[in-house]
Amino acid sequence: MTKTVLHKADSRGDANYGWLHSRHTFSFADYHHPERMHFGALRVLNDDYVAEGMGFGTHPHSDMEIISIPLEGDLEHSDSMGNVSVIKKGDIQVMSAGTGITHSEYNKNKDKAVKFLQIWVFPDKKGHPPRYDQIALNLEDRHNKLQQIVSPNANDEGVWVHQDAWFHLGNFDKGVGADYHLKTSGNGVYVFVLKGDISIDGTELNERDGFGIWETEGFKLEALSDDAEVLLMEVPMTW
Repeated sequence: MTKTVLHKADSRGDANYGWLHSRHTFSFADYHHPERMHFGALRVLNDDYVAEGMGFGTHPHSDMEIISIPLEGDLEHSDSMGNVSVIKKGDIQVMSAGTGITHSEYNKNKDKAVKFLQIWVFPDKKGHPPRYDQIALNLEDRHNKLQQIVSPNANDEGVWVHQDAWFHLGNFDKGVGADYHLKTSGNGVYVFVLKGDISIDGTELNERDGFGIWETEGFKLEALSDDAEVLLMEVPMTW
């Protein structure tokens, strides 16, 4: 029987340091909720705002697949593998922390904030070599359909991760939707509404709501407002 969980936008953890305002869907840093530690292999979903010219100084990570999705502005990245890059809306960045990596992230602009999603996924095993990748996608390829942005396969559309996970972004006109069929039995999907209102099998979701669904083969997504934008994250529920 299909199982679901609904996380309303205003129920998320709220960390506001002035230069950084982060909303935490799952337990993170000083926000701890015993019933919201993760959704399967999806460990972190942070909705971050970084003020002009500010950012995260050099800090370490290990054994985590870290995906960044810029929503507004430009985010500058630098890491211990020698990568220096800027990501903006339409780009997808992945960093496999593996055996260990350090990196920093800064708002490149002095005149506007940057907004991005920081997502962590548990890898399929520990000890992978660190790896970095970044690609630019065509925003038109997600209009009234789902555009794949993450997969387990290096030759597929989007970036790839060390996990049986698929992410999709879609931007839909009111009344338009899509049928989603899970790629792997035993996986679940966490739906995050970036903008507007949608429904998943009849359950209404509003902007920045999260909705997990598992023990199902698929579901129907429909936009309830114009210019509705949604992120689907399919991950293993056990691994």
